[in-house]
Amino acid sequence: MKERVQKFGRFLSGMVMPNIGAFIAWGFITALFIADGWLPNERIATMVTPMLNYLLPVLIGYTGGRMIADQKGAVAGAIATLGVIVGAGIPMFIGAMIVGPLGGLCVKKFDEAMEGHIPAGFEMLVNNFSVGIIGGALSIVAMFVIGPACEILTNGLGAGVGFLVDHGLLPFTAILVEPAKVLFLNNAINHGVFTPIGLEQAQQVGKSILFMIESNPGPGLGLLLAYCVAGKGSAKSSAAGAAVIQSVGGIHELYFPFVLMNPILILGPMTGNFVAILTLSVLGGGLKAAASPGSVIAELLMTPKGAYFANICGMAVGCAVSFAVTITLMKLFVRESEGDFEAAQAQLAADKAAYKGMTEGPSAGGVYVDPNDVKKIVFACDAGMGSSAMGATMLRNKLKSAGIGDITVVHAPVSEVPKDCQIIVTHHELSARAAKDNPGVRIIPIKNFMGAPEYDALVTEMVEGRGAAGAKSAASVHADASDKVQKGEILLKRENIKLGCKPVPPEQAIRDCGRMMVEAGIVEEGYIEGMIERNKEFPVAIGNHVAIPHGTNEARKYIIKNGLVCMTYPEGIAWDEDTVKLVIGIAVKDGGDHVDVLSSVAEAADTEEATDALVKVGDVEAIYKRLNGLK
Repeated sequence: MKERVQKFGRFLSGMVMPNIGAFIAWGFITALFIADGWLPNERIATMVTPMLNYLLPVLIGYTGGRMIADQKGAVAGAIATLGVIVGAGIPMFIGAMIVGPLGGLCVKKFDEAMEGHIPAGFEMLVNNFSVGIIGGALSIVAMFVIGPACEILTNGLGAGVGFLVDHGLLPFTAILVEPAKVLFLNNAINHGVFTPIGLEQAQQVGKSILFMIESNPGPGLGLLLAYCVAGKGSAKSSAAGAAVIQSVGGIHELYFPFVLMNPILILGPMTGNFVAILTLSVLGGGLKAAASPGSVIAELLMTPKGAYFANICGMAVGCAVSFAVTITLMKLFVRESEGDFEAAQAQLAADKAAYKGMTEGPSAGGVYVDPNDVKKIVFACDAGMGSSAMGATMLRNKLKSAGIGDITVVHAPVSEVPKDCQIIVTHHELSARAAKDNPGVRIIPIKNFMGAPEYDALVTEMVEGRGAAGAKSAASVHADASDKVQKGEILLKRENIKLGCKPVPPEQAIRDCGRMMVEAGIVEEGYIEGMIERNKEFPVAIGNHVAIPHGTNEARKYIIKNGLVCMTYPEGIAWDEDTVKLVIGIAVKDGGDHVDVLSSVAEAADTEEATDALVKVGDVEAIYKRLNGLK
């Protein structure tokens, strides 16, 4: 249930986040050029209402449709969004979030129904007319049904907020907002609920406190500062950098893992936000428009004249109260062994202890395979080129070291698993899909492609099950990595290695990695968004301080040639529940040449200590040889 809620939140966020630039543009134009703005300009201010009523909802609907059915879904979603806009008398962000994906879904279902039934030569005709007819029909339904319904819903929510404000109960929204944020519903709450209602208030009185309920960086900053003081191990060392990025960069997601590993600490940000909202209410705080991202800088830029003191107090008080409550809870309830950042991955040890029951029981496919019958093991991930390739390399090396050389270990997209395999190793979120598409095949779900304890358990099972007669000499099956690389093209070139990078948010690291690929002539611009999307679906941080950004299957069309790039971050990046210091960008259109490099990476980064030592070298030539497996 938790994972479904998180996926739903990520989906809603996925419609909003790509269009944040448009929200910022609207916010700046509003703050600067309306009659009460800093630089009033009647002519420029005429853009404010059209952007609010048409541009922003259409962009959201377009993006929502595209997430379901690519470009055709995007067009249908945009057409349907126009209907919901015309059918309501208020900004239709909620309506766009409904009809955008609905348009994409209708197009997708139509395409599935027509697959194989369109006469040759009529594909373009059918595609164009289907999108137009579906989008047009849905826009009419949206105009007369969905739009009015969304207006009633939004007005109801607005009335509810008005009731809370009139009765001094608005601070109690923090009790719901903070836990929902940790479940990655932060952007859905902010832009899907508070922003539409806040826009109405801002148009009437020039500001709205609703823009600061979710975006206030103070409560999250207070929790991270508490970890800086009372945390243990890597949690403490990671908290300082996360605090700077969270407060200045506005990436609230950085503090979520710190809550998830000790859930009782949610009371810190919850209490901090409660008091912050109360402070803003009393002092008359609020913003002219949505602050996105929710950083101190963005909050101040969106602050109207006369509200600076109130807003600064709201952020400071939220931080101070959250800090005090969190640090108290840590001292009372969080033991030393529970405070480490690694505690967020403690379930991996439990998975290892329960390994045999999990893989042989009714869950995860419910299939047992005799070790003597195992000829092929497939590592499956969403795209089949990154994390699965690393995992396959690690297991292949472990099997060879154990003297088992007759088991083929390959990697593939979860949608293209070879039918002649006996075992599939995949991310736990993909295990149900793998089991459904591959009946009779044993499924081993994992959470960490680099450091999964299941690897050792599987190797032990193969060795014990086969006995001495079933194992070959490790020497007879070992091939030197440098020989493999020198036989083909070296994909990781010296000029594509960048060392000593300063910490940035994960998405920025992916974009920087993609930019290197574009400049190296490896990919086109479109591949970068595919890399971002891939990380949203399944994080590319794979353990041992390593991340391997790569695009989705759909993004392969933007690959010009096979290639890799490397970036090191000696100070580390807080990446979901991991710390990343080595980033390997991958673009593979066809073939498996990159496996040679990933094999060397797996060997060079088989532990966190090994990765740290590799990054610390700080010499391009040494990194080039080490990662390419050259002597």
